[in-house]
Amino acid sequence: MHIICLTFDFDGISGFISRGQVGPSWISRGEFGPRVGAPRLLELFRKHDVRTSWYVPGHTIETWPDAVKAVVNAGHELAHHGWTHRPPATLSAEEEERELIRANECIKKISGQYARGYRSPSWDLSPYSIPYFLKHGFAYDSSMMGDDYMPYYARQGDVITLEQPARLGEESTIVEMPIHWSTDDSPHYEFVRAETSLRQGLKTARHVEENWVDDFRYMRDTVDWGVLTYTCHPFISGRGHRIMLLERLIEQLKQEGAVFMRVDEAVEEFKRRVPQKLLTETAK
Repeated sequence: MHIICLTFDFDGISGFISRGQVGPSWISRGEFGPRVGAPRLLELFRKHDVRTSWYVPGHTIETWPDAVKAVVNAGHELAHHGWTHRPPATLSAEEEERELIRANECIKKISGQYARGYRSPSWDLSPYSIPYFLKHGFAYDSSMMGDDYMPYYARQGDVITLEQPARLGEESTIVEMPIHWSTDDSPHYEFVRAETSLRQGLKTARHVEENWVDDFRYMRDTVDWGVLTYTCHPFISGRGHRIMLLERLIEQLKQEGAVFMRVDEAVEEFKRRVPQKLLTETAK
């Protein structure tokens, strides 16, 4: 079985605010997601009977509850993406846990249950993140890049210093659902001009499509079972020619044998195939 997980970081305007980009033009750029992009995406997935996973900051949930509720009502997974869209690595331990709890309460209020999965804003975890996920009942994380097609059990307690060999910690029960910038829409598409930096973006969607299809084909041809995760943003991939790319991607990969799943469903499939107990016994 070769699984595709289509995932969406539904940031709304929170990502811009967290970087101090609060002018009307920046805000309107993020507002495109809940106003235009998300409804288009939900219609596309309804048309093709595909279920996806959405990582939503608490700020987005409380600012656009109707847009987020539409995601839940359509049968997609609602997962955790912080509250203010600040990476945990930039927060104190107390701030990180406070954000985790606050956003999780937002998720439960709008969906009826706490999040099972977490994705860090900017994919930058802290040393406290995995212990907090365990403490607060998460099943998985999707912020790290230690594999491309195979989920794995995330470690905790690594000791990383410059002058000494790394001391790797023990595996936890948190399943890591790996991601990568090459299968994220933002580096390819998003044009950002700030005072001190320029991200060119604006790549041709057809070229992105070729890479993303080839990533699936390599998985299909080299592993018996695997999961490939694509990461998109409604305010980026909700635009016309990029919506068309996603539709072609769904149609092509279905023809080539892909099975589309929500991330939480793929996690359970992995745990059935590679139970934690089996790994523990093998390590002994």
